[in-house]
Amino acid sequence: MSETSRPIVDEVDLMLANARLRDELEPYRDESIDASIHRMPLRTENEYLASMLAWERAPALPIASWFTPVMELPAPDSLSDESLKELLIGTIIRLHSQRVVLRCTDHLTDRELYKIIYRDILPCCEKKVELPGKFLEWRCIEDNETWLRFYADAVERRRFQEEYDVELPPSETPPFHRDLP
Repeated sequence: MSETSRPIVDEVDLMLANARLRDELEPYRDESIDASIHRMPLRTENEYLASMLAWERAPALPIASWFTPVMELPAPDSLSDESLKELLIGTIIRLHSQRVVLRCTDHLTDRELYKIIYRDILPCCEKKVELPGKFLEWRCIEDNETWLRFYADAVERRRFQEEYDVELPPSETPPFHRDLP
């Protein structure tokens, strides 16, 4: 085969893969698929369709059951500050190993963050999708004031103020800096 014929073969392979992906996605098809892919190169479209198919087929499971054995943590109130800190670090690393990334945690004490993991994250049912470079991002913020105070940049703060016509809390540096994976 000559070197000049290789791109044509690649294009044919991409078109065949695209047709297969579209066929497999047919039971899940809606207008969002068609609306989002008309402006993509074929290789990018195939990656997008493959990720959609993986999402549709993924089971929704409590995050705790993404681990073998199931991740079970002691109740926050049963732990000393020192043992909680050690357990928190190990838990964050284990969550990251299953592609769960925690964001916006620096306003929380270790105990508050542990409680969020224990009470909110581990029992939450989410689709476990294993795609290269894809993570489940968990933002540990429950209200706009916390986001505005500790995490929003100047542009985001200004946009929020213009959109909602509200007084903004002062911008502050979060008190608990963490280097999380």
